[in-house]
Amino acid sequence: MNHRSEVLFLYDVSWTNPNGDPVDENKPRIDEETGRNIVTDVRLKRTARDYLHDFRGYEIFVREIADEQGAIQDAKHRAEDFLIKDGEKVSKSAVSLPEMKQIICENMLKECIDVRLFGGTIPIEKSNKEKSSITLTGPVQFQIGTSMHQVKLEYLKGTGAFASGEGQTRKTFREEYVLPYSLISFYGVVNEKAAQHTKMSEEDVSALMEGLWNGTKNLISRSKVGQQPRILLRIVYREDCFHIGELHKLVTFRSEKSDEEIRHVNDGVLNGDRLVAKMEKEKEKILRVEYQVDEQVSASHQLDEVCRRLGIEYRELGF
Repeated sequence: MNHRSEVLFLYDVSWTNPNGDPVDENKPRIDEETGRNIVTDVRLKRTARDYLHDFRGYEIFVREIADEQGAIQDAKHRAEDFLIKDGEKVSKSAVSLPEMKQIICENMLKECIDVRLFGGTIPIEKSNKEKSSITLTGPVQFQIGTSMHQVKLEYLKGTGAFASGEGQTRKTFREEYVLPYSLISFYGVVNEKAAQHTKMSEEDVSALMEGLWNGTKNLISRSKVGQQPRILLRIVYREDCFHIGELHKLVTFRSEKSDEEIRHVNDGVLNGDRLVAKMEKEKEKILRVEYQVDEQVSASHQLDEVCRRLGIEYRELGF
């Protein structure tokens, strides 16, 4: 992994909760000052992880594993799953704490794509008195996602299928908070220097791009169905330690409707004038552009046409 790159990912949700806040009745997160929807980077990484594990067969470190009694594995015991040498499980008593850390770290980086991408802090415990941790800075870092417009919070209430208790004639009630619509923008940086420490490859980044796009499409649980990827853009740079920065602030969503009336991506146009101007200014530093655009998106510029005009190599991701 020799080149820095930036990622801009836009997806939308319709009549669902993209990221509930557990300390606020699991309501969709909304910035009180701007009225815009907030989605954490943790939620986005979970989307990619689940797709890569469930659909592509990659091993991931951060996943829920339960024993026969239903007890969920903690991080220390998950780390010990990788205490393996020459194909055999190693006893903690047979190695020193530094050796234990080295074996686990090497195996995790070899086996777990999410550790190579996102890094992590993994607790290691040889005994009650001998404890440490493995800390890896992830090469891929996303900012918290925000909607490109103000959103409207809707409260829905209905009846359940079962009685509220034994011998009762009344049914239970259910309630939930959803957003009629939110077009969410995520921005991320892929750091080629940190990639050296986690052994992240270009193939890993390509898998992540697929995980973002197809993982979003495959969120089909009741609370997440209704999410669609709209634009995925990756700009790869040829110049060492350089990137344009804040790509999400260079694209706006313009609609004739008021923000809270918007219900679909084709209710407006994505304007990329400032992004195109930046690309033109820095075109000598750009190695290539990779992208995927949903056919329902209306945009002020076509990426292939922009790249041809600027003489920048480009390719459609083709998911």
